[in-house]
Amino acid sequence: MNTANKLTMLRVALIPVYLLVLYLGFPGSTLVALGIFVLASITDFVDGYIARHYNQTTDFGKFMDPLADKVLVITSMLWFCSVGVMPAWAVAIVVAREFAVSGLRLVAVDNGRVIAAGWSGKVKTFATMVCLCLMHLPIPPALNWVCVAVIAVTTLYSGWEYFVKNWDVLNWNK
Repeated sequence: MNTANKLTMLRVALIPVYLLVLYLGFPGSTLVALGIFVLASITDFVDGYIARHYNQTTDFGKFMDPLADKVLVITSMLWFCSVGVMPAWAVAIVVAREFAVSGLRLVAVDNGRVIAAGWSGKVKTFATMVCLCLMHLPIPPALNWVCVAVIAVTTLYSGWEYFVKNWDVLNWNK
């Protein structure tokens, strides 16, 4: 297993640890969970860099890296939803966008086309991870709502962009 794939697997392994720390609720657990989330988020960026820079791109990585990213982000959002910090509609937007874009990519592959990650998707991922990091801190409710809004808007925009740029993939006559 190459370095990029090892980092992806580390991210996957950190997800239950992150959630366990939050559920244990010991003094300072939110800050420990933040540290775990930051570490996991950094592995997302580092493994992508290593895979591209050192030509370590593998089919395993193409599958597991985005899955690990989605599970990490959705796990964090579900936690915040369960403690009343994030509204369920925001989580629903993120989950719906992920299903929609994944479905679009499946249809594209069936038509012999690959839809690569766009810049708006990368901006969405970065903004979401930064906002989720902030939400681990004792921030004012207004800033929390700004984070929720940033997550929702960047998610909606990137999903919209994927569909606008690849609308032809959905051949409505087939």
